[in-house]
Amino acid sequence: MAQVLDIDQLRTFLAIAELGSFTKAGETVHKTQSAVSMQMRRLEERVGKPIFAKDGRQSRLTEDGLRLVEYARRMILLNDETLSAFNAAQDVGVVKFGAPDDYADRLIPQVLAAFNHLNPSIEVIVECNASYLLRERVREGSIDVAIITSGDASDVPGEIIRREQLYWVTSSRHCAHTAEVVRLALGPANCCWRRMSMDALDRVGRRYTVSYTSPSAAALVGAVQAGLAVSVFPESAIREGMRILDDRDGFPALPYCDIAMLRSDHARLPMHDALCNHVIAAIGNVSTPIAAE
Repeated sequence: MAQVLDIDQLRTFLAIAELGSFTKAGETVHKTQSAVSMQMRRLEERVGKPIFAKDGRQSRLTEDGLRLVEYARRMILLNDETLSAFNAAQDVGVVKFGAPDDYADRLIPQVLAAFNHLNPSIEVIVECNASYLLRERVREGSIDVAIITSGDASDVPGEIIRREQLYWVTSSRHCAHTAEVVRLALGPANCCWRRMSMDALDRVGRRYTVSYTSPSAAALVGAVQAGLAVSVFPESAIREGMRILDDRDGFPALPYCDIAMLRSDHARLPMHDALCNHVIAAIGNVSTPIAAE
């Protein structure tokens, strides 16, 4: 008889893979370390392959464990989409949704197209704006649900659903990154990525000037692809024609950025739940949403 994989075990497995620790994963999925270990033993039995190997006092993913990560993500996505579709099948109404343009042009169209297919009676009105403006719009109730980006999890009033590495990027066909004084293309003064990138260069003594400032991701992309400047983007926003820079190029490592979901106080209807669940299932890579302090 074929083995059946357990979704709860897969969620715990993804938490371990993403956080690198049984203990941290247990805190995220609200299980004791012994319960996490038991789940992983049972998952290995069902898969029929060892998915963890001892590395000193730590455990690391085996090759089979690494292969399982993508399958686990796909199974959890399909599970959550299925439940969302049936739970929201009778919902009718309008949801106002906000997203920064870092994600609006690459991730959100596909996500909302799939949501519309599953929930044809729910109309989604989209507003693209800077994260700090979306936070205010959600707080005042003019937007129901929004995703925002931040470089500081302690400053995010919502649930962290996605975590991505920030990267320095340059044109793959030009050499803007080799200039003695590096020209940067960054967001406006209140952009947290701008502050983090400038602080990182200051720490290593790399000389720079901010030559292009825009709240528009498309404008920053254009400056990079034309070879006019170096910029900072999360992994999912890196486009064709860009090259990632690292310390070998004189650019220090950048921290992770968090993508959080915000809901206004009045957005508590099933149709709001349906959209939130769908977005988390589609773009979330944190197994259990993290409540920001």
